Amino acid sequence: MFEIEQRLQDRGITLDAIVAAGMALYVSHGMSEADATAELYKKIQKYLGDPNVSSLLLGAILLEDELYNKRENSEIKDDPVFLLSDEIIGMAIAECIGGTYARFEFTRYDQKKPGILAELGPFLDDAIAGLIAGCTSRLYSECI
Repeated sequence: MFEIEQRLQDRGITLDAIVAAGMALYVSHGMSEADATAELYKKIQKYLGDPNVSSLLLGAILLEDELYNKRENSEIKDDPVFLLSDEIIGMAIAECIGGTYARFEFTRYDQKKPGILAELGPFLDDAIAGLIAGCTSRLYSECI
């Protein structure tokens, strides 16, 4: 939906990189790491096609381009503490997919920034963290 997967790939954000970041903080819930990786890949692909998730991701892409990438001396270059909209987008994506539990999972990914998350700007790191958190939270809930 909205060519989100292609738009992310154009920015160097591949499905493999998203799944790898997700698995970096994986906590086993009785599912092998190989099975969890396969399931996480399926969930991420599924939710990239969800119109609510993909529209929030599109918003993050456009905001990052406009407010971060296109501005030589961007006011948000270092992701200042007063910038909250990026966190709100990430939490919205996480909760849209995984409910309230996903908000706590989002915090883990937002703070540690594993893999590709450490390479992204202020909007996309939180949006992708929200995608991962929602999908991992759902994965954990289904394992119990």
